[in-house]
Amino acid sequence: MTKAQQKHFNSLYRKHVSALRRQGKADTTIDAYSRALRRITEFFDCPPDTLTLDHLEGYFESLVRTRSWSTVKVDRNGLQFFYKYVLKKEWSWVEIVRPPRVKTLPDVLTLNELERLLNGTRELSIQAFIFVCFSMGLRLGEALNLKVGDIDSERMKVHIRNAKGKKDRYVTLPKLTLQILRNYWSTHRNPTLLFPRGRNVQEQHAATIHMNRGGVQRSFKAKVKHVGIRKAITIHTLRHCYGTLLTEAGVGLRSIQHEMGHACPKTTALYTQLSNRTEVDTGARINTLTDKLFVLWGK
Repeated sequence: MTKAQQKHFNSLYRKHVSALRRQGKADTTIDAYSRALRRITEFFDCPPDTLTLDHLEGYFESLVRTRSWSTVKVDRNGLQFFYKYVLKKEWSWVEIVRPPRVKTLPDVLTLNELERLLNGTRELSIQAFIFVCFSMGLRLGEALNLKVGDIDSERMKVHIRNAKGKKDRYVTLPKLTLQILRNYWSTHRNPTLLFPRGRNVQEQHAATIHMNRGGVQRSFKAKVKHVGIRKAITIHTLRHCYGTLLTEAGVGLRSIQHEMGHACPKTTALYTQLSNRTEVDTGARINTLTDKLFVLWGK
């Protein structure tokens, strides 16, 4: 691009980011939608407001051939947002690209596989993180953002703040999870964070930000490979394990939906089908589940 074109793009880009923030989009969404605008601009080496329908069709044809469908969908949504809120134009994404509807089921770990993963992890921070994610069905970001003040040991609840959809919720805190959190926190005693960033105890104690998201993901992936688990496993899999094992333990759909913070019961139906159970002591069943894992882990 010429200097004038670059200056024009910079202005459009700032407006795009500003619009995303005004619409209350999450930081991850802002990053993804901004990346989509940068990517198509680099592809054609010209400001995105000069692109025609032919340009868009050509771009997405290339994207379909070289990227995953998840990337295609994110770019489609990001550019559609740009057209609507920055350029004030509507566009028919169906005519340009329509990713197929694919219904897949995630891999899940058994309790024995979880035990192998925990025993194969020597880093106390990652070991505690894995147990916390699994035993409360937390998303990666939810666990990373946990603070000392979020733990209510009297009610045995954890306050999950600003989760997906910018919603708070309370989840059941198993007794073993509380014990593990206390043991890990005692190693660094950060006044605010439960999972602080740092290469040593001193850095962790003084940290003001949590562990690096990408670093945790890479470490987890290495542990999975190390213990010989060949399933398609990520940290989010621990959340699926939680939902699946609660289903097998007899916890009802409504209780699982509440614990996991699903807005729609259809999401929870991934783990369970409607049953005739009407009353379940959710807390007791969650503690029973974590106790079983602890027995295996301690062998």
